[in-house]
Amino acid sequence: MAAYDRHGGDLIVIDFGTATTFDVVDTDGAYIGGVIAPGVNLPLEALHMATASLPYVDVSKPARVIGTNTVACMQSGVYWGYIGLIEGILREVRKERDRPMRVIATGGLASLFAQDTALFDSVEDDLTMYGLVLINRYNKELETV
Repeated sequence: MAAYDRHGGDLIVIDFGTATTFDVVDTDGAYIGGVIAPGVNLPLEALHMATASLPYVDVSKPARVIGTNTVACMQSGVYWGYIGLIEGILREVRKERDRPMRVIATGGLASLFAQDTALFDSVEDDLTMYGLVLINRYNKELETV
């Protein structure tokens, strides 16, 4: 709702949260459907929990793609792996929809992934809160009718 209010329709809204979600919004603002992928932190947690020798590391952009130590290798795999995931899902959604679509990124790690890709038309950290305000206003209007 928030992305449609700000940008109109034909949108793909990517939310980088516990899960990474891709919500597809039609020209008229209707929700068409989406994609749910594991959140960025989950692979790092799984690597740490499932292997005795791999440490827990934070999600960050590594200095180089080819890591020269365990931490840099893990960070590179997750960071560049998610860039590939984003690019691949966006490519397939656009192919399926067969039209130009704006891409809006939100959530805690959106700005991190915006550094190395021109795939996002906008990065908006406040999209969820803005949407809740819109819904609240809409509900108050309904109460007065």
